[in-house]
Amino acid sequence: MALAVDLYELTMAAAYFDNGITYRSTFDLFIRKLPPNRGYLIAAGLEQVVHYLVNLRFSPEHIRFLREHPIFRNVSDDFFEYLRGFRFTGDLRAIPEGELVFPDEPILSVTAPIIEAQIVETYLLSVINYQTMVATKASRVVLAARGRGVVDFGSRRAHGPQAGILAARASYIGGCYGTSNVLAGYELGIPIVGTVAHSWNMTFDSEMESFISYHKVFPDNTILLIDTYDTIEGAKKAIKIGPDLKGVRIDSGDLLRLSREVREILDSSGMGHVKIVASGDLNEYKIEELLRNGAPIDLFGVGTEMVTSRDEPTLSAVYKLVEQDRGGRGIPKMKLSDEKVTYPGRKQVYRQRDERGKFKQDIICRADEKLEGETLLVEVMKGGVLCYELPPIDRIRERAMRNLADLPDQYKRLIDPEEYPVLRSRGLEEFRRETEERILRTEIIDEDE
Repeated sequence: MALAVDLYELTMAAAYFDNGITYRSTFDLFIRKLPPNRGYLIAAGLEQVVHYLVNLRFSPEHIRFLREHPIFRNVSDDFFEYLRGFRFTGDLRAIPEGELVFPDEPILSVTAPIIEAQIVETYLLSVINYQTMVATKASRVVLAARGRGVVDFGSRRAHGPQAGILAARASYIGGCYGTSNVLAGYELGIPIVGTVAHSWNMTFDSEMESFISYHKVFPDNTILLIDTYDTIEGAKKAIKIGPDLKGVRIDSGDLLRLSREVREILDSSGMGHVKIVASGDLNEYKIEELLRNGAPIDLFGVGTEMVTSRDEPTLSAVYKLVEQDRGGRGIPKMKLSDEKVTYPGRKQVYRQRDERGKFKQDIICRADEKLEGETLLVEVMKGGVLCYELPPIDRIRERAMRNLADLPDQYKRLIDPEEYPVLRSRGLEEFRRETEERILRTEIIDEDE
């Protein structure tokens, strides 16, 4: 994955190398602002970040490809020799996966020689942006389902096979209880679920024959797709399978009306145990409306809308230089352009709770400040070596569910949630002002000269 970078990461690296710039530098990865109708985000993707940093290498083929690119024509051979032995030797601090995060809070903080810290930017942003976005979307769908199960059905609509696996992972962290993606089950241990497609029913001469044939092979897990031709007639045929029937799935039509009619058919036949599964372009808004109107649906299969986060498909995560070590002294760095001002220096985030144990507010401060509350950023890598136990995905999911339960309801509303309080400590604000004044003085002197 060494070449999974934007080209300018490598052109900067070559220029840093040529100019002898090796400053140990700290970059923060954070979200500038929440998308509309989002009151929180669920941090996800750290495990993939760690695997990337630990295994990052440039192969001889990678180096040959770069050497042959015209833009590197005047770059010295010494730079390519440097890449040949490249390893990430830096430190990584991070907010653990499953924690809730808010604007301007460093999700990752990377401290490493400038070339190392710069080269990893693209991959880190890509992984954190996507998984955090999907985990958050999934959590909203799960909240809308009010305790009813939600399954990830999105692999075929994700932006590629790898995205499907990462979406399954993020969806599980966000509260889904399973996925249709078998590879995600194999590699990540996520429960896998699935039944049949309409093509199965259409392959047989009659719908009833397709039901009987499927039940014969899977007598302990018979969930039938009943909307291939006529949902109500499909339900009437499904009950003939008898008490072994576990569920029926409706994938189209008026889900409110159809689920009510199907429930009535099932109950009147003494099959109250049979679950109704709904799917078909569902999202949190549609699910909330269905349940608000009393739809007797037990499980939801959600795909496209969740794995693409269709209503808000991007996050504004950025990766910004905040400090450089010059001769053993940390020199703060910040950006001053309009609407994109950053806070300088290494940081910590404290989370404070109210008397009920609910989230009250977060405070972003300088790394060496001591405040009340729980610290969020933890040491993950030191000197390029993992020093943090990566938790199993079930524990990450449990953390996310606990945190969501502790977040007051006004920040979890599907539409127009309140803004969660994120404060800056007095020490950080003063440090920002001092740094800004120093930068402006330096720039004025340079212009005069």
